Amino acid sequence: MSAAGEAPLVGGDFGLLSPVWAGSRAEAMTSDAALVDALVLGEAALICALAQAGIAPASTEALAAHLGQVPIDPRRLAVEAVAGGNPVIPLVQHLRESATAAFGHETANWIHHGATSQDILDTAMMLLATDVLAVVAEDLGAAADRLAELAVRYRGVPIVARTLGQQALPTTLGLRVAGWLTGTRDALHSIHALQPLPASLAGPVGTAHVYGADGPAVLDAFAGRLSLSAPTLSWHTRRGAVLGLANALVMVGAAGGKVAADVLVMSQTEIGEVRESSGGASSSMAHKSNPVRSLLIASAARQLPALAAVIGTSAVAEQERPAGAWHAEWQPLRTMLRLAGGVAALTRDLVDGLVFDEDALARNLELLRSALGEDETWTDAHLRAADVWVDRALEADQGKVDDHDLDGSLRRGPADPP
Repeated sequence: MSAAGEAPLVGGDFGLLSPVWAGSRAEAMTSDAALVDALVLGEAALICALAQAGIAPASTEALAAHLGQVPIDPRRLAVEAVAGGNPVIPLVQHLRESATAAFGHETANWIHHGATSQDILDTAMMLLATDVLAVVAEDLGAAADRLAELAVRYRGVPIVARTLGQQALPTTLGLRVAGWLTGTRDALHSIHALQPLPASLAGPVGTAHVYGADGPAVLDAFAGRLSLSAPTLSWHTRRGAVLGLANALVMVGAAGGKVAADVLVMSQTEIGEVRESSGGASSSMAHKSNPVRSLLIASAARQLPALAAVIGTSAVAEQERPAGAWHAEWQPLRTMLRLAGGVAALTRDLVDGLVFDEDALARNLELLRSALGEDETWTDAHLRAADVWVDRALEADQGKVDDHDLDGSLRRGPADPP
C-alpha cells in the first residue's frame, strides 16, 4: 500500500458466494455506494438541523444541498478509512475540501460540526436498515397474505405429521400452513416494533458539548429531518437498538427458514408431497429439479443467528466510546440486512408457487393408518382437533393484516431530501 493509502483494486464482492441476496433489493440498498449516500445524507441533515436550531446561519442550507453533489468514490474512501479506522473521517475531509472551494473555509467548517464519526456512521446504518426493513415487510406481508389463502384452501386436507423425522399422527395441511403464517406474522411484528430506528448525535463523549443547552433541540431536528427517532441519551455504548434490529432479522430468517425446512422434507423424492413452482438444475444430473428457493432460504436462516452473536458480544462496550466493539458490528449487520432481505423475497416467491400433491399426501397418511390398523374414523377425530387451531390462527391473523404496510413508516426513498 502506498503512502497515499492506495491499493490495487483486485475485485469486489458481487455476491458470487451469496446467491440468497445477489441481485436483491436489499443488496442494492446496502451497497457501499448506498452507504456513502446515507453518510452524506446524515452530514447534510446535520447542517440543516444546526440552521434550524439557530446555531448555524440559515445560508448554510445551500451548503447542505451542495454535499449531495460532491463525487465520492466508495473504493477510495474504503482504502482511506484504514488510517483512521472508519470511513467518516476521509469522507468529511473530501466534503470540506469541496465546500471550501465552493463557499469558503468558514462555511465549510459547519460540515460535521459537533458530531463524531460514530454519530454519522450509526445514523447511516439506521437509514440503510430502515430502507431494507421496508422491503422485508413488503415481501413478508405478501407471503403472509398468500399463506392465509393456502391455510383456508387446505384446512380440510389430511396429512401425516412427523416428529423426530418419523411419521407420528394425522394433522392437516391447513394447520401446517397456519404455522408458517403465524411465524411470518411474528417476524413482521418484530419489525414493526423497531420503528422508527434512532438517529445518533451525541458528540465525542455523549455530551454534544459543542451545542451546549441546545443539544436536545439539534438532536430532535436532526432526527426529524431523517425520519428517525431522537433517543433520550447517547447510545454509543448502549446498543439496544442494534440488538433489537439483529433479533428482528433473525426472526425473519426463522420465519422463512421454517417454511423452507418443511418444504425440503416434503419435496424429497420418496415423499413427494410438494414441489416448488420451478426447480433448479444440477450440473451433473439432468433428471434433478432441486428446491433452490428453499435451500437458499435455509442457508441464510442458518447464518443469521451466528452473525447476531457478533452483534450481541459487541453490545458489551466500555465507558463512553468502545474500542473495537462498535467496529465489529458494521459488516455483520450489513450482511444480516442482506440475508434477511433475500429470505423475505425468496419466501414470498416460494409460497406463491408451491404446488401440493394431494395424492402423495393421502398415500403417505395411509402408510401410517395401515401400520396402526386404524380407519378413517380415527383420522377424522384428529382433523377436527386441527381445525380448531386453524380457526384460531386465521382469526389472529385478521388483526394483523395491515402489519406489512405499517402506514408507510418504513419508507425512505433514496431521493428524499435531508
